[in-house]
Amino acid sequence: MSAQKVVMVTGGTGLVGKGIEAYIQQQGDARKDEQWVYLRSADGDLRSLEQTQAIFRKYKPTHVIHLAARVGGLFSNMKYKVEFFRENIAINDNILACCHEFKVVKCVSCLSTCIFPDKTTYPIDETMVHNGPPHFSNEGYAYAKRMIDVLSRAYNAQHGCKFTTVIPTNIYGPHDNYHLADSHVIPGLIHKTYNAMKDNTDLVIYGTGKPLRQFVYSLDLAKLFVWVLDKYEELDPIILSVDEADEVSIADVAHTIAEAMNFQGKIVFDTSKADGQFKKTASNKKLRSLYPDLTFTPMKEAVKVSAQWFIDNYATARK
Repeated sequence: MSAQKVVMVTGGTGLVGKGIEAYIQQQGDARKDEQWVYLRSADGDLRSLEQTQAIFRKYKPTHVIHLAARVGGLFSNMKYKVEFFRENIAINDNILACCHEFKVVKCVSCLSTCIFPDKTTYPIDETMVHNGPPHFSNEGYAYAKRMIDVLSRAYNAQHGCKFTTVIPTNIYGPHDNYHLADSHVIPGLIHKTYNAMKDNTDLVIYGTGKPLRQFVYSLDLAKLFVWVLDKYEELDPIILSVDEADEVSIADVAHTIAEAMNFQGKIVFDTSKADGQFKKTASNKKLRSLYPDLTFTPMKEAVKVSAQWFIDNYATARK
């Protein structure tokens, strides 16, 4: 009888980790012979090799989905470039080293579209990751994330390890980080809208509202992560994204959130604040070729669920 499949998800209590947990629970009996472990920060500090090794000895994973990272929004990335680089390099090095040491069958690591070159042609695809420097605003984080691809390929070339990477576009959903300064776009705007409604003030959006982004709902992304673990056999990265046609402006997102939360006030754009990268349009052609019947939750529906989760869990949400 073969040994039990044990899937360990680093960053298991974060946005995507919670999405994966919800998806696996929905699968019921289809996954009854597998053990899924969702790591919390209390399990150990992944910046420490010794603590990471102790986690692997404890849970004995056969497969790993690596989500854990130091993350933050535009202004946090601009302020803490050193910490974003060093902490993510340490986490990623330790995870992949332990996956090799403890003979993990497959490791799927999470990258980000911010790793792509700032000066590029669109749409971006998987072959363009290392074609030039990333945008200066998040270069610490972006270079650290790029190195997962480099190190994964090195482990495969030298040791035959089955390490691969995925590149999701902007993620949102329940269990996000709603911190006003350090969060990503949608959770930050949900929190700002909540405060504007509570305080009866204008909703102030940093920047012009013109930058364009592709947003993927955490529950949709969770399904894709599990599909990659089960079905994706390549070592090269794969972009996990909605279609190019689903790209929206930050202004459109703000209005979608306002509608979802029934905000009746005025939306104001503070153009004295930085916009960040104008666009990072990503192609999901490779994903569509391998998963042709893939569908995504409509954004209005997913934003409404995400906003309601924040309202219902305001007391305990990360903010």
